[in-house]
Amino acid sequence: MKSMPWKKILYLIAALIAAGAVVFALLPEPTAVDAGKVSIGPMEITVDDQGETRSHDRFVLAAPVSGRLMRIELHDGDAVAENQVVAEIAPLPLSAREREEQDARIAAAEALQREAVEHVRHAEDDLALARREGARIEALVKNGNLPAQQADQARNLEVTSVNEVKAARFRAVSAAAQVKVARSGLQATRSGGNAAGTMVKVHAPVAGRVLRITDPSERVVAAGTALLTLGNLDQLEVVIELLSSEAVKIKPGMPVRLEGWGGTAPLRAQVRRVEPFAFTKVSALGVEEKRTNVIAGFIDPPGTLGDGFRVTGRIVVWQKDNVLKVPASALFRCGEAWCTFTIENDRAVRRTVDIGQRNALEAQVLQGLSAGQTVIRHPGNQIENHARVRIRGAGT
Repeated sequence: MKSMPWKKILYLIAALIAAGAVVFALLPEPTAVDAGKVSIGPMEITVDDQGETRSHDRFVLAAPVSGRLMRIELHDGDAVAENQVVAEIAPLPLSAREREEQDARIAAAEALQREAVEHVRHAEDDLALARREGARIEALVKNGNLPAQQADQARNLEVTSVNEVKAARFRAVSAAAQVKVARSGLQATRSGGNAAGTMVKVHAPVAGRVLRITDPSERVVAAGTALLTLGNLDQLEVVIELLSSEAVKIKPGMPVRLEGWGGTAPLRAQVRRVEPFAFTKVSALGVEEKRTNVIAGFIDPPGTLGDGFRVTGRIVVWQKDNVLKVPASALFRCGEAWCTFTIENDRAVRRTVDIGQRNALEAQVLQGLSAGQTVIRHPGNQIENHARVRIRGAGT
């Protein structure tokens, strides 16, 4: 048998190369895609919304008697000392009915004072319990029986309890001052409200700052008219308005990050309570929403923040270290399941994945992927299983 001439072999090889080139030229170009990595790291779920700061204890000082209010010389933001005179009223003579009303007002103020004293006792008991519980948890953490996070939560609870005791004491002082004002008003009117120089003085129940003066002008006021509002800017808290459907996820003690307040770094806070009632609020789009106030106390010093300042609150409802996670932009629905495309040998391979927690950027992977795999972010409709792909920007 004669062997094939070498020229024919060369022609055959050339023909095969040409055919391969034609086939390669007819193949579709690889689709350029954006890629991300499946990684292991920390992850958290937050509920975010706008909020504002407010003084933990606001004191609205009202006229104890009817009469002519002298011009208030203070201004918004002025500092006042405890028991400082902030307003003066020349009282009108009381009728029998008004005198009975004043007696009832004194009785009501005394009842509020007794209630405030009981709140102080209750807050002190809660603080003592928090300190005992903290000591037990510290011992268990030291022995390795509890994670260190439990100790942090116990310390935060103790700080919150200390603040509650301070607030309760402020309220008790305020209640005592209101009793004093009511009694002095009645005494002044009984001793001759029309006598020259007889004035009822309104005193500041606590040291703080003037948050707002209703009207500083001299005028006739009725008993109970609000004159000014005092507050202690060293005892600020944050009020965050959440949709009621989001508020049900929030529990006291959850950490809060405050951003967008004007500083360079977020401020730490902690959820103190979720108010048990919702109110209706109309959104910018005209939609009625049910919202609930979530109250958070500062852990970091509030710095230059004042009453009514705007902040963005991020309440951490779930967090975990060493989570297997995938970019949320790589996920898409395939029937009732979640799927993603991995890149293997320059081809897209569709994989079904089970996900757990999810936020706007990442999703927790329970099954279907492993750390280090490359996934396609924002996969378009042109991406099919085993389609040729090219990572955008790679090799350029």
